Amino acid sequence: MALNRAKFRNLVHYICHKCEDASTLGATKLNKVLWYSDVVAYMVYGNPITGETYVKQQFGPVPKHILRAIQDLEDKEALIVRDVSFFGKLKKEYISLSEPDVSKFSGQEISLVDQVIDFVCKENTASSISKATHDYIWKIARIGEELPYETAFVSEFGEIDETDMEWAWEMIEEREKEAA
Repeated sequence: MALNRAKFRNLVHYICHKCEDASTLGATKLNKVLWYSDVVAYMVYGNPITGETYVKQQFGPVPKHILRAIQDLEDKEALIVRDVSFFGKLKKEYISLSEPDVSKFSGQEISLVDQVIDFVCKENTASSISKATHDYIWKIARIGEELPYETAFVSEFGEIDETDMEWAWEMIEEREKEAA
């Protein structure tokens, strides 16, 4: 899955534009909306929306090219980024200055992104959504390590039961017969 830079940049712009109240979308939430949008699309439809690469950082998965996309949008005067004080810390706020180009997105993709925006920005704090992305794969990865889309299918370990063991032994036996 290759990154579609224009589509990724347009998705960043769309998310910032959709969050009209800039106080609802900081850097952490922007990163999480992008992560969940791509991962859920991958899980449900078989392909991510943008093909972006995500890496482990302290507060969860972060798009590898997010700073470049934001800078491009600022250079095109499509977006303003400002630092504001938030409980004694600096928080990024993103203000869209123009309509985003959504022509490269399907209605299905925009609908999914809208649902993710509501989930991340309205139903969670930056802290709660950050913790939600700290699944098993995130915990075992090193800072800066890529988190492939496939890892979303293994977010938590489950108990192995007899049915799982029977299946595994059947697969081993089949492979041994094929190899003989």
